[in-house]
Amino acid sequence: MTVTVFTKPHCPQCNATKRQLDKLGVPYETVDLADNPSTLEQLQQAGFKQAPVVITPDNSWSGYRPDLIRALAATAQAAAQTTAQTASAPTAAVAA
Repeated sequence: MTVTVFTKPHCPQCNATKRQLDKLGVPYETVDLADNPSTLEQLQQAGFKQAPVVITPDNSWSGYRPDLIRALAATAQAAAQTTAQTASAPTAAVAA
């Protein structure tokens, strides 16, 4: 699961979002919008008005949203468990 957090310098909501993701064990990539003005412009054109902007495979939001972060962590944990169960399941031999 790829999660991207678009941040700005000195942003308390950005820091809170990253701390919560870290605490819940959700891996993410960070993009500093100060270093990426074209990305900032694209996000603004898409309707995002504040940082951070969090993009996941199934959702996106702006601002510090602990409710959505908890839901994301639950989804990530369920996906990890499914992957682990699939990896440990015995595979059937293919007859030649």
